[in-house]
Amino acid sequence: MRTDDFNFKLPEELIAQYPTTERGASRLLVLDRADGRIIHGTVADIASFVEPGTLMVFNDSKVRKARLFGVVEDSGAKVEFLLLNPLAGSANPLSGSSSWMVMCSKSRKQRIGRTYAFPGGLAGRIAGKAEDERILEFAAPVGDSYLDTYGHMPLPPYIRRGDESSDERRYQTIYAKTVGSAACPTAGLHFTEAILGSLAEAGIEMEWVTLHVGLGTFLPVRVEHVENHVMHEEWYNVPKRTSDAVARAKAEGRKILAVGTTSLRTLESASDSEGRLTPGPGRTSIFIYSGYEFKLVDRLFTNFHTPKSTLLMLVSAFAGRERILGAYEEAIGLGYRFFSYGDAMLIR
Repeated sequence: MRTDDFNFKLPEELIAQYPTTERGASRLLVLDRADGRIIHGTVADIASFVEPGTLMVFNDSKVRKARLFGVVEDSGAKVEFLLLNPLAGSANPLSGSSSWMVMCSKSRKQRIGRTYAFPGGLAGRIAGKAEDERILEFAAPVGDSYLDTYGHMPLPPYIRRGDESSDERRYQTIYAKTVGSAACPTAGLHFTEAILGSLAEAGIEMEWVTLHVGLGTFLPVRVEHVENHVMHEEWYNVPKRTSDAVARAKAEGRKILAVGTTSLRTLESASDSEGRLTPGPGRTSIFIYSGYEFKLVDRLFTNFHTPKSTLLMLVSAFAGRERILGAYEEAIGLGYRFFSYGDAMLIR
């Protein structure tokens, strides 16, 4: 299967640079997998498109202010770093770690031994490298207390502006709890307390998992054939309460709706071939593309994804490539907003 099979043309003006004025005001495209029928609505009315008794599973990972700027000590050049995950030190995110796996701008120039000055009088140096990543060692532990003061929200590169104070609230779900993501699980950005309340009133059950979004979100598929792409690992956790709720829903013949591709990947990674969900922490590098047999998830709420991305391949596996690309074409024609701050899609 060719990576180019998942390409599409998107007018630049449809890439959302800001969220809607009010959270939850986005448009919603509802795609029925069985017959390809499309309905247009709004996220605020999502309860009317979901069967009563459905179990919706959300990702409660919280985005850290993982974008940090340093100045090269020998040249004065400014370099942008994205802190992906700590490599050593305390498990307490406030205490942090002296060593982080990072991505950086002008990566070819960021050689082992290069030193940088960071805000707050902190020094750092490149201590190791991989193809897409670097190991950045700081002179003192860096955790969320430091990043909350000096870091920036890690907006994706297709948002062509600097982060603003409003992004600290809007690039975070209202139910975010467990700090650790280097990017937001953006499907959840649409939900407000009022929308969650409408789901509960409609007899829809809700539970949470955690998956910390990492490097896989940022890396393009560079190989010609999809099957040769390798995903990076991400950490997840499934509470026992959630695994019990999934087991009950399946036993009673109710549907499982994953809110976002991260929730779907967590559920599919933590379930066995019979669809039994195992509680507890784990790591996943699952890559879902056409031919994958879904074990647990019946419905998916998601955003519109970038061309030739692993996320577009995932939704294509869920609903069929032709149906997804056809739905995207219709959404483009109707002026839907795309990507992280854009509109939403419900696949049922």
